[in-house]
Amino acid sequence: MWFRSVYLKTLRDARIPILGWGIGTGLLMWLVISQVPSLIATPQERAALVSLSASFAWFADPVGLTTPGGYATWKYGLTILLVTLWPLLTCARMLRGEESRGSLDVLLSLPRSRVRVALEKVGGVWTALLGMGLLIGLLVEGGGRSVSADFGVSDALLFGLNVALIGAVFGGVALLLSQFTEDSGTASGWTAAILLVSIVLDMSHRVFQGTDWISRFSPIYYYNLSKPLVPGYGANAAAMLLLLALAILLSGAGIWLFARRDIGGVQELPGPLRRRSEPTRPVPMGLTAEWSLRSVYGRSLRTISAATLWWTVGIAGFAGWMVVVVKQTAGLLRTLSSAPAIKGLIKVGGGDATTNANLLSALLFFLPLLLMAFAVTQASRWAADEEDGRFELLLATPQSRLGVLASRFGALATATVLISVITLASVEAASALSGLTLDGGNLVAATLGMIPLGLLMAAIGYLFAGWLRAAVDTGLLSLLLAAWFFITFIGPGLSWPDPILRLSAFYYYGTPLLKGLRVGDMLVLLAVGTAALALASVRFTRKDIGR
Repeated sequence: MWFRSVYLKTLRDARIPILGWGIGTGLLMWLVISQVPSLIATPQERAALVSLSASFAWFADPVGLTTPGGYATWKYGLTILLVTLWPLLTCARMLRGEESRGSLDVLLSLPRSRVRVALEKVGGVWTALLGMGLLIGLLVEGGGRSVSADFGVSDALLFGLNVALIGAVFGGVALLLSQFTEDSGTASGWTAAILLVSIVLDMSHRVFQGTDWISRFSPIYYYNLSKPLVPGYGANAAAMLLLLALAILLSGAGIWLFARRDIGGVQELPGPLRRRSEPTRPVPMGLTAEWSLRSVYGRSLRTISAATLWWTVGIAGFAGWMVVVVKQTAGLLRTLSSAPAIKGLIKVGGGDATTNANLLSALLFFLPLLLMAFAVTQASRWAADEEDGRFELLLATPQSRLGVLASRFGALATATVLISVITLASVEAASALSGLTLDGGNLVAATLGMIPLGLLMAAIGYLFAGWLRAAVDTGLLSLLLAAWFFITFIGPGLSWPDPILRLSAFYYYGTPLLKGLRVGDMLVLLAVGTAALALASVRFTRKDIGR
């Protein structure tokens, strides 16, 4: 049945992400909502939460914090945006990926128009997002019922629908951008950068007064306007309809461009953005190819350069922005420190390095996550290249399989190091410009300590690629990354035992901005990553290519 139409085939391919992301995200909200009454059981705890939340309003609007739905929405509403990783990656390769491996030529040879094929694929992705939203909503409602929360099943389903809509918007962005790129990795990199910029734009009106008009350019702003789990607030129908219209417009524009270009080609950018063609220069004697074609490593580095650029801009820019947020938050905390409800619960040192590090460590917790998300996209590229048949011609040259894998992974490792180093420079520059005092050694440890996490995720992705198709590989990696993040992010607050916390790779990263680099834990990450890469190498050298 699942192969009778492009729509059903697309939906079948999404069955694991539907269950994984839907159940995983729903269970996260269930656990948080069910624990809220115990977290704010006394009037003092509730008063402290309300007072302290004012200094962290940059993260989300503190509305209804003393209710299970309001607390979960405030603390984890932005974290739920991890769900957008799946439509972002899927829509970037939905058409472009099939063009690269030549399967779209076969599909279009059937009596189906381009527009119909694209519409069925988009419809399959949107149905999958609705399935995720349904599972999330049902589990949220179950968590609310367990503590007699004052929101109903319709509110919970609207919460899931809102998550599905924001996923559809960034899926539409990825689909549109893939019409202008030669490969899906570049499109996903651009979309990830736009996602980060959108988050920053949404935060701006909560950090700087009078910048509400800037935030309105961000889809995240309209996503946050709906809070159906908060009593008396509810969903914003106009904002949700705007997200739907935006998703339709972006996806429709992508399909329109796809229907009017050559298969395998790219859509020309508008005149001012179009790259100017340069006259062909003669190749000097003895120079047979440019540097990027002289080795697998050079070619791999050139291939991922565009995606690396956009991920670097997003991650380093986000880190610099967090420094500005810390500067604002520190001032608010100094004002609040005299409040009886929270006096003694926080330590404000008047801008000293320890206080700033405490704040910045909490805000930069997302940086390792973003770097690992970059590793997921590049590991997916490795799996897709094998699936698309790109290895056959390469291995027909005098290149060993082990050498090819090592070169590809080496290029990814180089990009990972580059992103971390530029992020370090961005934070240092922002700190100097804003006058924020930080411990230089711990700052180096916090930024460069992300590298083992990125390499670990990439090595696991290469290992999974030995047995799994690219779509499944990406889905499992994304679920693993989300599971690690949720364990570390919510586990301590829910008093989970230490053995469970140790299951997350983020546990071994620790808080280097506060306590420096834990060498032993870094060695654990490197050892696990090395073992995964060794197993991936054994599998790749012994398997039939494409199987």
